[in-house]
Amino acid sequence: MLDADRYPIDPWRLTEVQYSPDDAGLTETLFAVGNGYLGLRGNNAEGRRAHQHGTYINGLHETFKIRHAEQAYGFAEVGQTIVNAPDSKIMRIYVDDEPLALDEADLLDYERTLDFQTGVLSRSVLWLTPAGKRVRVESSRMVSFPERHLAIMTMDVTMLDADAPLTISCQVLNRQDGEDEYAGSAGPEATLDPRKAERIADRVFRPGEFWQDGDRSVLSYRIANSGMRVAVMADHIVDTANHVTSQHYIDADIAKNVYSITARQGVPVRITKVVSYHSPRNTPTRELVDRCRRTLDRVAADGVALQYMKQREWLDAYWDRSDVEVPGLDGVQQAIRWNIFQLAQASARAEGLGIPAKGVTGSGYSGHYFWDTEIYLVPFLAYTSPLWARNALRVRQDMLPLARARARKLNEAGALFPWRTINGEEASAYYAAGTAQYHINADVTYALAKFIYATGDVGFLADGAIDIIVETARMWVTLGFWRGNGEPSFEIHGVTGPDEYTTVVNNNLFTNVMARFNLAYAVTSVRDLAVSRPDAHARMIKRLDLTEDELIEWGAAAEAMVIPFSEALQIHPQDSHFLDREVWDLANTPPEQKPLMLHFHPLVIYRFQVLKQADVVLALFLQGNHFTLGEKLADFDYYDPLTTSDSTLSNVVQSIIAAEIGYQDLALQYFTHTLFVDLANLHKNTPDGVHVASAGGVWSGLVSGFGGMRDHEGVLTFDPRLPASWPRLVYRLLWHGTRMLVTLTSESMLVTVVEGENPVRFWVRGERYEVSLGNDIDVPLDGQGPVRPGSPAQKENARYRREDGSLMLPSIPAVTDTIPTMSGVITR
Repeated sequence: MLDADRYPIDPWRLTEVQYSPDDAGLTETLFAVGNGYLGLRGNNAEGRRAHQHGTYINGLHETFKIRHAEQAYGFAEVGQTIVNAPDSKIMRIYVDDEPLALDEADLLDYERTLDFQTGVLSRSVLWLTPAGKRVRVESSRMVSFPERHLAIMTMDVTMLDADAPLTISCQVLNRQDGEDEYAGSAGPEATLDPRKAERIADRVFRPGEFWQDGDRSVLSYRIANSGMRVAVMADHIVDTANHVTSQHYIDADIAKNVYSITARQGVPVRITKVVSYHSPRNTPTRELVDRCRRTLDRVAADGVALQYMKQREWLDAYWDRSDVEVPGLDGVQQAIRWNIFQLAQASARAEGLGIPAKGVTGSGYSGHYFWDTEIYLVPFLAYTSPLWARNALRVRQDMLPLARARARKLNEAGALFPWRTINGEEASAYYAAGTAQYHINADVTYALAKFIYATGDVGFLADGAIDIIVETARMWVTLGFWRGNGEPSFEIHGVTGPDEYTTVVNNNLFTNVMARFNLAYAVTSVRDLAVSRPDAHARMIKRLDLTEDELIEWGAAAEAMVIPFSEALQIHPQDSHFLDREVWDLANTPPEQKPLMLHFHPLVIYRFQVLKQADVVLALFLQGNHFTLGEKLADFDYYDPLTTSDSTLSNVVQSIIAAEIGYQDLALQYFTHTLFVDLANLHKNTPDGVHVASAGGVWSGLVSGFGGMRDHEGVLTFDPRLPASWPRLVYRLLWHGTRMLVTLTSESMLVTVVEGENPVRFWVRGERYEVSLGNDIDVPLDGQGPVRPGSPAQKENARYRREDGSLMLPSIPAVTDTIPTMSGVITR
C-alpha cells in the first residue's frame, strides 16, 4: 500500500504532499503524463537533477548492429532502442537571480497531483527564497488525448510579500546527445539488467531545420541510423500586468525563450507553453515542421482553455466505459484508477504503433513491443475501447511481411512474429529466452479472437486480419512434427514458453495448448468467413494460395497435439522433461538473491524446477475450458510454490486461478501485489517506467478473477469470486456494441444495459440469461465459489516426488567447499 501521509488517499487523484529527491525515479514514473504517442516523465519543470529526464515518442528509435560474441545463422542482427525526444518540459525560475531547485530550496509548502479525470499534472510550491521572500509557484502539464501531437504546460509565479526581479527561462533541449549544465541524465545507466534500455554513445540526432520566430521555437532532427525524423515546435504565451522583456537563443540542440519580469507583490505571472511533436518515419523534417505549425496555429485559433475542456470530455467518456469501482475501499479504488489511467496513457493514441512494455513513461525494455500487448492489454481494450484494440492488432497485420521473412529465416512456413521489436524485426539478442518463444504467434491470434468475440467485427477479418490467423497456423505445422508411435501425435520441440527460467524445451504445455487453439481457430475462422463474407474469402484464398488440404492438416494437428500429463503425479508437466529437474528452494532463498536472473547464471537456473512467471497456470486461464477444476487445482498446487514472480506478469494470473479454485485469500494477496507493483515499486524497476501489462492485468484480475468473466469460444459466462472483505464490485463491459454495467455483491450479480439496442445472452454458473436495454437481470448467487484456506506454499509436505516415485528435496545452488556423496559430504 502507499504511504498515506505522503500520498493521501483520493479515489480520483494521486497526490504527493512531501517532496523527496531520494526516490525521484519512482515519482518521475508515477506522475508521468502521456497519450500512447507522446509521453513526458514527471520531471520537475525546473529541469535540474533527475533520475532520468524523459520525453518519449512511441516508435521513435535508433538502430544498431547487435554484436554477438559468436555469430550464428538466423540470430537477430539489428537492435532497436527508444530514444529521448527533445525535452520541452523545462521552465526554469529565478528570483533575485537565485534559481528554484527543489532538492535545495526552502519549501514551506508542496503538493503535486495527477488528476485521473482531467489528465493534468499540477504542482504547487511555496518557496522561501534565500533573501526571505515568499513565492507561490504553480505549474501544470498536460499531454492531450484529443490532439495526439499536443502538450501544454503552464507556470504561474506570484511574489507574496515583496517585489523582485523574476526570470523564467523556457527551453527545448536535445538531451539524447548530451547532458545539460546540471548534468541531468537523459538515458539509462550502464547495467547488466536486461530490463533496461541500451545506452548509445554516438550522436543520435542529426540536426535539421531549426529557427525562432518571436515566441515560437523549432528544432528538428534525423536519427542517425534508423533514418527516422522528429520535429518539435513550442509557442509561449505570457499573461501578466507586470513589465516583461524577452530574449531568444537557438542552436541545433537548444532553444531558449527567456522572459524577464519586474514582478510586483501580489501580481501574478503566467507563462503557457504550447508544444507540438511530429515524427513519421520517412517524412522530411520540413514537412514535420509544417505539421507542428498547423497544430499550434489551430490551438492559437481555438484557445488553450478549449484544449482542457476537450481533455475533460474525452476522459469522462473513457471512464464511462472503463471504470471499475470498489465502493467503500478508497485506497484500493485510488490504485485501481491509477492503473486504468495508465492503460489510456499507454494505448489511446498509439495509432499505427505498438504498445511498448513501459508505455511512454520510461525507457525500460528499450521501448519494445512484446506479447504482453496481446495477452494483457487487448482484452481490456476489446471490452472497453475496441477501436484501440483494433489499432493494436492492425500493427501486427502490418508486420506480416517482416514476420514472413523471419519465418523463412528460421526454416518455417507462414509467419513468425518477433518476440521483441519496435520496427517489426526481431531485436532479441538472446534467442533461448527470446526468439524461441514461438508462442508469440498463438498469442497474437488469441488476441485477435478475443477482439472478434467481444465485437463481432467480422469485417476486420475480411479486410485482411484473417491473414494473421492463416500465416500463424502455417508456421505451427512446419515447426511441429508427427510422431506415429501408436496413436499419431503432433509434437513441438525446441521452444520456450512464457517462463524464461526454462528454455528450449520439448512440448512446452503453454505453447502446445496455445498452438492447438491457433490451429483450430484458423480452421473455424476460414470456414466461417466463407459463409459470412464469400467475396472476402475468395480474395483471401487467392491472396494466400490457401488450400483445403491445409485446413484438414491444421485440424488434424490440433486434434493430435501433445498435451503433457503425468499420470503418476496427476499434473500437467510444464514440458516433457520439466519434472526431471531438481527443485529450487524458493522459500529459503535470501531476498538479496532475487530476482534470480540478476544473481545466477542462466545455466544454473535452467537446471531447476523454478519459474520466472506463470506458464502452465497461464494456460489454465487462457484456455480454461480445456481443463477441469480438479486439474486446475492440482496444477496450481504444484506450480505456485515454484513461481518466483520475478516477472510482473505472474501475480495477476496466479490471482485469477487462485480465485477460481478457491484460494480466495491468496487471490486477493496476489491481486494486491499486482495493484501496487508500480505504485509501491515492488520490483524495484518502476523508475524505468510503468509496467503496462501489469496495469492491464489489474483489469483482468478484477473482471476475470473476482468478476469470474470468461468468453471461451465467444460464449460470455460468469462465475464470480468477490473477495470477502469487498462489499461490492462494479465494472463495465462492451459486448457486440452493447454497453453493460455489472454490479457484484456477495449475494447477487446485477447486469444492466447502459447503451445499445442488441440484447446480450450470457451464462452465470451454467444458467442462461438475456439482458437488454430497460430489462435488467439480477442473478442471485449462492456464495462465491469454493473456499480453501492458506496457500499451496504453506502445506507441510516440503518434498517433491519424481515420476518414478523417488523423492527430491528442494535446494539452493551455492558455491561450497563440500562435495556431496551418496553417504554424506566430503569437506575440503
